[in-house]
Amino acid sequence: MCALTSLLCALVLMRAYVRCPSGKPVRLLLWSSLCFAGLALNNVLLVVDKVITGPELDLSLWRSGAALVAMGVMLYGLIWDSE
Repeated sequence: MCALTSLLCALVLMRAYVRCPSGKPVRLLLWSSLCFAGLALNNVLLVVDKVITGPELDLSLWRSGAALVAMGVMLYGLIWDSE
């Protein structure tokens, strides 16, 4: 459920970025949508790790990497790409 919610948030934010009414897109919408896409990937990997594969395969490093990249994208957008 969290993966679907994160994916829905990413899609809504990307749609708002593409259809920005001012003519100049708000870049924070882009960084937020990419962050939520990364969090959706993180949640999908969590389900695969805990439910599908079980204890024989550990995907915790991949999950942490996806979350780190997602938060890094958001942090970049908030700090270095602010107007």
